[in-house]
Amino acid sequence: MTVAITAPAASALRPRGRDRAIDLVRAACILGVVVLHAMMVGVGVAGGLPSFVNASDGTWWIVPLSWVLQVMPLFFVIGGFSAATAYRRARTRGSDAVAFVSGRVHRLLRPAAVTIGVVGALLAVLGAAGVPGDLVVLAGYRFGQPLWFLGVFLVCQALVPVLLRLHERAPFAVIAILAGAATAMDVGRAVSGLDALGFFNLAFVWLTLQQLGFFLADGRIDALPRRTRILAAVGAIVALAVSFASGIHSPDLVANINPPTTALLLVGVAHTALFSLLRGDLGRLAEQRPAQRFVDFVTPRAMTVYLWHMPVLLGLAGLSALWALTTGMPLPTVDGAWWWLTRPVWLAVTLATTAAVALLAARVEAATPPPATGSARHVALAVIAGVTGVALLLVVGTTVVTAAIAVALLAWALGLVRLRHELAI
Repeated sequence: MTVAITAPAASALRPRGRDRAIDLVRAACILGVVVLHAMMVGVGVAGGLPSFVNASDGTWWIVPLSWVLQVMPLFFVIGGFSAATAYRRARTRGSDAVAFVSGRVHRLLRPAAVTIGVVGALLAVLGAAGVPGDLVVLAGYRFGQPLWFLGVFLVCQALVPVLLRLHERAPFAVIAILAGAATAMDVGRAVSGLDALGFFNLAFVWLTLQQLGFFLADGRIDALPRRTRILAAVGAIVALAVSFASGIHSPDLVANINPPTTALLLVGVAHTALFSLLRGDLGRLAEQRPAQRFVDFVTPRAMTVYLWHMPVLLGLAGLSALWALTTGMPLPTVDGAWWWLTRPVWLAVTLATTAAVALLAARVEAATPPPATGSARHVALAVIAGVTGVALLLVVGTTVVTAAIAVALLAWALGLVRLRHELAI
């Protein structure tokens, strides 16, 4: 028997149309990802050759920075909110799960196929231009690292129709089972020493956080007493601090993402409670003109910004090394005083360049496809093909060959499904 959401507070708190607070937080999450990755870029020149390192390795500042900019848990919660809202809307119009998932496949894989194809071509150009092979390999590896999100988010969104129906029948049981499975993987990993167990949490951790977003979409979280939400946020933060102090989790929240750990669940609970507490203020802030412009720029280009920010960072790093090699002028030593003084300029150039690239590339993300014609089997195959293409780049690395194979898989996935335009959000 389906459980209806009848609490008065749920309908009263759920906004009509787009939720500007949600849009603002989602845009801020995208910005946080770009800033975090930009801060991790280290460029140097040694022995007449460029070197590219992770600037955060062994540094003190990555821990506090990760506390501020580890926004992926909140992003998946927001993703769950948006997906539940969109799918429920679609159901009231008589649409079905196949059309919904087809829309998600198209929205995620179309811009990804283009980006991967362009990067593959650029890697070929670098190789032909005589750039050392190890640098080309490193560039491909760095490009592929953030693509884990694409594969995981695609699977999570594809499961929305099933998991939302389960949520409507037994909301607390479903999220408890997912969170319990995530905890079991962490415990099993710690006891057995098999780190591979942690990769099961690519499903359990992120699905739990998406499921938390369903509660937000119901209005259940906003309907809780303010004191309860404050206690939830404080309790999650205290539990996180205890896990750091006891050595259960690394205090570096970036380290807790590969593979995902239950620390991210605590971050997600804290972020969700804080978002609920500040939702009114965030909604009012989102109505201010600067915030409106920011949200209106990022929202229709979110996936484009995410996909292109790493190629932009790699390009800027390469240009920095080329400039140093050409002029003979030294680059700032990573984590030195001059390096820190130049970070504002580096971040400003990164954000401006990423925005400019997004303006050009976002037409792919916004393109209107033909009506949906795929079956449930076609949609399932499309998701599998998309995830396989992304996994190939993550496991083997991004090369000219693997990029071509991945593009072919993503193109096949897009050919298996079509999108009813009215489902795109």
